[in-house]
Amino acid sequence: MADVPNSDLLDRIAEDFTNDRDVATGTMFRGPGLRVGGKIFAFLGRHGDLIVKVPRDRVSELIAAGQARQVVMGKRTMREWIELPALRDRMATLALWRDIVREAHQYVDSLRRPS
Repeated sequence: MADVPNSDLLDRIAEDFTNDRDVATGTMFRGPGLRVGGKIFAFLGRHGDLIVKVPRDRVSELIAAGQARQVVMGKRTMREWIELPALRDRMATLALWRDIVREAHQYVDSLRRPS
């Protein structure tokens, strides 16, 4: 992927989706990202933090737990987007990020499918 800090971690997570034809790698705000059905669900911010789209209640949970920050773009708070910084331990970061990227994938995939 791109020359952004922690892109190697996102590369490893992307490998989890190799057999899912609906998932593709791409860019979002010049950072590497993952899309399902053309909709972005995870990408790296310019400083290497993971940014994902999850349901609002999950946003609140992760912020309350101190694991994430709400994403603000310009003056707008993005209600379903959170930013997770890398931990000191890269393997712990990979495990946490892998889990939350799976959640984000399931959520965004469910939004594009008729109920």
